[in-house]
Amino acid sequence: MSDIPEKIGKYRIKKELGRGATATVYLAENPHYPEPVALKYVRFKDKALDEAKWNRRLLKLFKAEGSVAGRLDHPNIIRIFDAVLDNDEAYVVMEYFPGETLERFCSFEHQLPVHRTIGIIFKCCLALDYAYRQGIVHRDIKPANIMVDAEDNVKITDFGLALNIGKKMQSDSTFVMGVGSPAYMSPEQIKNYPLNQKTDLYSLGVVLFHMLTGRLPFRAANPAQLIYKILNADPPSASQLNPDLPELMDSVLRKALEKDLYSRYKNGAEFAKDLSAVRYKIVDDLYVPPDTSRFAVLRKLGFFSEFDDIELWEVLRISSWRRVGGETLLFREGDADQRFGIVIEGLVECSIEGRRVARFEPGEVFGELAWLDGENHRHISSSVAVVPTIYLEISPAALALATEEVQARFRDDLATVVVRRFAAAMREAAKTGEPAVRGDFTASGGLDLQLVDD
Repeated sequence: MSDIPEKIGKYRIKKELGRGATATVYLAENPHYPEPVALKYVRFKDKALDEAKWNRRLLKLFKAEGSVAGRLDHPNIIRIFDAVLDNDEAYVVMEYFPGETLERFCSFEHQLPVHRTIGIIFKCCLALDYAYRQGIVHRDIKPANIMVDAEDNVKITDFGLALNIGKKMQSDSTFVMGVGSPAYMSPEQIKNYPLNQKTDLYSLGVVLFHMLTGRLPFRAANPAQLIYKILNADPPSASQLNPDLPELMDSVLRKALEKDLYSRYKNGAEFAKDLSAVRYKIVDDLYVPPDTSRFAVLRKLGFFSEFDDIELWEVLRISSWRRVGGETLLFREGDADQRFGIVIEGLVECSIEGRRVARFEPGEVFGELAWLDGENHRHISSSVAVVPTIYLEISPAALALATEEVQARFRDDLATVVVRRFAAAMREAAKTGEPAVRGDFTASGGLDLQLVDD
């Protein structure tokens, strides 16, 4: 059971709202005012010395700039009322907003309709534009710092905190400070260049891309690769990842994510104006929520065991869910057709010249050799649904539009399938093969092989 204090300073604590690595947020009330407040509390006692010094410096900086942060009065920015620092503890008192962060809505299963996402980011654009006109750049725009409620009221949080970190540390990067991720950082932020409002607009563009597609524009196996992509690679087309997006959204995202500062949006108002043009072209009634039941089915299939959730959602978008009756021909031997399938339910038989080669059950792939064959692109066998069958059909045209990560995952996994099947076929062939010539391993010196110079 959490030991929730009755009071912190003059504020009565009602309940705990959330807990992080360095701070706890409480719902509190001021005895002199009726409206509840949120109180972010850091206790230095019993913490490691280095961590305590880090937190103390963090909040000293915040307090020093408290008057600047408190000056921001905008409906889409969290108001800061008070900042107190003592030897053993510190806390920040801010407006209480009963919403949740945008982190939840960056996943496919909780994706918002496009028109709602645009409306949320539109409000963020105006808030950032207002803040910059007050001389403030946020420097840490990411889903965790943007809150929204059921009515799509929006609040950007942690303005003062991010501002002060940037000033004090001679760096505009929370990644350099060791808190957060570089995923939402602008190229100039990674390079530790001087920042202006355009860095916030870039980060907001990353948030928009993430909410619209369910994935980040740049993904990598480690931070070094991620930083390289942010600095050098072009983001994928959002409309290819999400067919519900109008093509106009691609141009908006490209401009928001421009690496060249002169080509990027110059202010939040300009960004908001282009979002309005996209919003005008969207018909709200066409929105269909994603089918999470199919995702759950694919998640259980062995073939997709190495796919992460983001990749699996992308597979659902680029593939076709097919349902056929028994004795239905799916792929014909010799056809120049690079489609392949993965059995979801039922049974598929593959044959060559009328003779059965193999039968594939749920979770197994068939017809993949035509896609892997870089020259002929032809099926070497026929594939027939033996009983009523459901399968996932992957076409080369759709797969060509997939992200590099998904294409690489298919290539690697299909290659593994082919190698295993080839090994099994060789073992079967060995059962009826002629006796093999037995070589003398010791004649080559065993493992003690020597390199001989020419």
